[in-house]
Formats: sequence, C-alpha cells, structure tokens
Amino acid sequence: METSHGICRIAVALGETHCRTLLEHVDQWQGFQALVNMILFCTGIPGHYPVDETTSTLTLTFWYTLQDDILSFDADRQALYLQMYRPLYFQLVDVLLHKSHFPSDEAFASWSSDDKEQFRIYRVDISDTLMYVYDLLGPELLRNLYDRLGRLLTESGRTASWQDIEALLFGFQSIAETVDVSYSDVIPGLVGLIPLISVTNVELADTVMFTIGSLGEWLADHPLMLGGILPVVLQALTNPDLSVSSVSALKRICRECRYNLQPHTDNILAATQDVLVKQIHKSAQCMWLMQALGFLISALPGEQILGKLLPLLSPHLQQLEHLTKETPNPSNKSAIVHILGLLSSLFTTLDTSSEREGSEDMAIARPAAVPHPDPHPVVVILQQFFPLIQAVLSKWLTDSEVVEAACAIFDKSLKTLLSSFAPLVSQLSELVGQMYGAVPQAAALDLTRQLVHIFSGEKEHFGPVKTLLELLTSITLSIFQREPRDHPDIVDSFMQLHAQVLKRKAELYLSETLDIKALFYCGILSLKFPEKPTVKSTCLFFTELVPHCEDIPAVGEVLQEDGKLLLQSLLEGVGGQAPRSLMEYFAEVLLCLNRHCHSLMSVWLQEVMLIPNFPSARVSMEQKQTFSQQILREQTNKRHIREIVRDFSQQCRGLHGTEYAGDY
Repeated sequence: METSHGICRIAVALGETHCRTLLEHVDQWQGFQALVNMILFCTGIPGHYPVDETTSTLTLTFWYTLQDDILSFDADRQALYLQMYRPLYFQLVDVLLHKSHFPSDEAFASWSSDDKEQFRIYRVDISDTLMYVYDLLGPELLRNLYDRLGRLLTESGRTASWQDIEALLFGFQSIAETVDVSYSDVIPGLVGLIPLISVTNVELADTVMFTIGSLGEWLADHPLMLGGILPVVLQALTNPDLSVSSVSALKRICRECRYNLQPHTDNILAATQDVLVKQIHKSAQCMWLMQALGFLISALPGEQILGKLLPLLSPHLQQLEHLTKETPNPSNKSAIVHILGLLSSLFTTLDTSSEREGSEDMAIARPAAVPHPDPHPVVVILQQFFPLIQAVLSKWLTDSEVVEAACAIFDKSLKTLLSSFAPLVSQLSELVGQMYGAVPQAAALDLTRQLVHIFSGEKEHFGPVKTLLELLTSITLSIFQREPRDHPDIVDSFMQLHAQVLKRKAELYLSETLDIKALFYCGILSLKFPEKPTVKSTCLFFTELVPHCEDIPAVGEVLQEDGKLLLQSLLEGVGGQAPRSLMEYFAEVLLCLNRHCHSLMSVWLQEVMLIPNFPSARVSMEQKQTFSQQILREQTNKRHIREIVRDFSQQCRGLHGTEYAGDY
C-alpha cells in the first residue's frame, strides 16, 4: 500500500506539473496516454476510501488540470484532444461513481465516526469533480447517467443494489446542484423515475431528497410534476434520520415553486404541522420548516393567509402561554427561545409583496398587488401576540438570549413588512423603551436602528421612534459614565444606531434633547476599545457626523472645540494602538475631516505632530511632515488615503518594508 501510494504521488506530480508540456509533444502522446491511464487506475484503486485506501483522493486535482489545459488550446488542437480524451473522461465518471459507493450496511456500521466524516468529505470532492467534468462532457453525461438509472429501475429479472442507484442519483445531484439543467431532455424522465425507487436505506433516501431539492427551479417551470414528487418529500419529513435532507428539499420547493403550490398547500401545512408538534426535528430544521411555510403562505391570495396562519401558530402560542406561567428554569427557557425562533423564521420569509424572481411574465406568475386597507396578516398576528411577548419579557428581561429571540421576531417582521409594520410602531417603541430601561441590551438598540431606517421618513409614525431614541441615548450615556468597557456590544450597537440616525434623519441632531457633545466624547472613548467591531462602528459614526459640521450648529461647535482630540485619537490608533485591519476605517474618518474641516485639520495636524514620540517613537519628524502633507492634499480618493494611512501605520509599527507589512 505504501509503495503504490508513493508511485501514485510521483505520477500525479508529473502529470500536474508538466501536463501542458506533455500535451504539446504530440509525438509522445502514447507515453502521456499511459501516464494518464496510470493516474486513472490510481483514482479507481480497489477498496473504500479511507478504510481500505487513501490514494485515490491524491489524483482528483489532476483531472482539473488536464481539462483546463485541453480547453486552453486553439480550436483545432482542442478538437484533437477532445477526440482523444472525452472517452477517457467518461471512464473517469464511471470510476468516480464507483468510488462514491457506500459499503454494505454492516461494514458501514463498523466504521468509526472519523472514517465516516472523511468519506463524506471525499464524496464532496468527487461531487465537485463531476460538476467540473460536466463542462467537458456536457448533456451527454446526463443522458448517460439517466439511461443507466432507467435500466437499473425498470429492467425485470435484476435487483439492483441500493448503492448502484444511490451513486447514479449522487452523480445527477452533483451536476444539477450547480449547473442549469432546465434545458436537459432527461430531467422529466428522472423525475418520473424517482417515485419508482424503493427506499430502504437512509443514505439512499438522503440522496433522493437532495436530488429533488437540486431540481427545485426545474420543478417551478414544470409544475405538473409536483404532484408525483411532493408525497415523496412529505413522507420523508416524518423520518428524523432524514431531517436535514427532507426539510432542505421542502424548503427549496416552497421557495422556487411557491406560486404553483396552491393545490398542495393544505397537504404541506398538515404534514409540517404534524412533525413540528411531534418535535421530530432538531431546532435548526424546525426553523427551516417555518421559512418554507413562509414562502408557501406568501403566495396565497391575501384573504386566505390569516386563515392558514392562525391554525399553524395556535399550538405554539398556546405552549408559549403555558411556559410563561411557569417558574423560569433552563428547560422552559430553551422551549421559549425555540418557539420565538419559529415565529421569527416564519416572518423572515412571509412577504406578501414579493414578486416571483426571474419570471418573464409577471402577470402569470402573480396578480398585481392591489393596495388593501386591512392590516397585513403578520401585523394582525403580532397584535394578538403582543401581550404574550410582554408577559415573556416580564419574566426573562435579564436573560439576553430570550430578549434577543423576542427582538428577532420584530426585527425580521420589520425587514419583511417595511412600512406595513406602521400599526405596531407605537406599541413596539414603548416595549423597547421598557426593556432597555430595565436591562440595557444590544438587541434593543439594533431593533431601534431598524425602526429609524424604515420610519424616519414617515412623519405620522416617527414620533414614538424619536422619543424612544432620546430615551435610549440618555440611558446609554449614563453607561458611558460608569463602565462602558464592560459592554462593547452595547457600545457597538449604539454607534451603529447613531450612524443610522445621521444618515436617515440628521435633523434630529438639531434637537436640544440630544447632547451632541456627550455623544462626540462617547465616540472618542469608543475608538480606543479593543474590540474591532466596536471601533469599526465608531468610525462609521464619525464619517456620518463630520459632514454635518455646517448644517448642524452643535456638530460644528464640538468639532471646532474638540476636533483636535478626535484627530489625536485617530492618529494614536494609526500609530499602533489599533489593529492594522482597522486602518481603512480610520482613513475614511481622516478623509472626512480633511474634506469638511480642512483649515482646522491643517492646524491640528501641525500641533499634534510636534508632540514628541507621537504617534510613535519609530517615525521621524520628516516622516510625520510627509504624512501630514499627503493627508492634507487628498480630499476625494478613498483608495489613495487608505494607502497613505496604511504606509504610515507600518512605519509607526516598524513594519515598513518587512514581510509582515501586508499580512493583515
């Protein structure tokens, strides 16, 4: 085994390194052909990887190299090589499918978990190779796979092994997963064959599900075929061993075929509700199921949506109500987070305004949306559900996981509903204020940022958001007066929130209730945090704040008085106190300052650069003056200012010209 492994490595190294040279020497084609056949033998070396052999995986990259080199020649030479090597690539497909075969059930059961995982990764590599080879072999490869599968399933007198069927389906799925197969004339036949497969094995069933999922787009264009395929998927949903593959297949069908599923809606809802209530699947797959149902229900006529939603959600809301009455403990906490997650997953995809993507005829895909005076079904659900959310939070207010799960429901709903969320703005603003007032958490700030983003332009709905913003700002400023370093996540979200306010509704900074000087100093403190995301968000805040120095008097005043402090803090970071990966964000703040406060910036730079050993003892006065001149000359080009700051930062750190200079 060791000897054959070593010989294979030599053959592959020779083939990969000198492939083009060997191809160009046409007079030596027989020698190269022998080498290629030798590598093909190594690819198909007997035994199962990784238990019986570890050699075959070494060869896979060679087939990419050979294919790329063949296709890089001019048309005449390419035609010659394709004539020689296409048959060999068809042999390669046979070899790869054979190597992807699962062992017998008994043998596979004896494998260690590590061996099973290595085999799974090996099959992924084979799948990638098959997908790549398709570029060379084209539709003929699909025809070949289909003919073989058809013979296995329909020929009388022969019982095919499940491994043979699984391998051919695996080949199909590998290609259909990434290649547009909608033009292929064999796909209808394949879809017709799938219900004929006698599934007696988990591995085969998984591959059947993944194959169905990979054909989601094709099924959307051929909705008549859904009737034969959906029962296969819904049946598989009841098997916990097929959890990932069956749920994934249903989600893809619901996403791609949502406008063709109305005749099947009740069956899908009944099957999914059954497995959800029986808790057959793990939490992650339950979330996927709810996303699938969101796609499904979105495509229904508006008057039907609420009637489908209420029965779907009732068991979960009843359970949540029961859990809320219990004394908090880890067990009911995980159940509460799970139910809240189900709701937010559903609301992530329940978008009644979306059109069918990629449809050439929108009128057929979906009737034009007609403005409706009634509230959105999700809003109706949330209004009914609101007291329950309040009850949950009243008991779990100090638990960040529960608070985040509750906030996620509204966050997902906001992103999906946009302005249709308006009837809930006042209620939600009040709830978020109560939550943050009791226990400040980043999730509340992130939710407020969404409210600002969506409702900043709607005068009739923005009042409660403005009040909420002022309350949250006041509470967070008090955190800065105590121990802000203990709450980097809150500081990060707070800076993002105010960057959003400045971007969407900067006139709020004209209000006397916002202490802009205090916000400015909070930003200075935040620039010195060790956490990269917090510093990045703070730089974003300053790039939004500085341009308002002319239209917002308070911003102009604070920059006039303390802009030098901001510049000094930025240069300290550039000089080595901040990670190099943040330099592009520091550069953008410097560009903003130079563009909007140029005369002040030139004075500040001159003053701070006179400080001994600032921003680093490693840079000379000449280097500091050069940097200052370069910065002051650049007011428009972001790329150039980033290069200037990066080079100066390397000088400050003693890295300029070293191999580490570009390593970040």
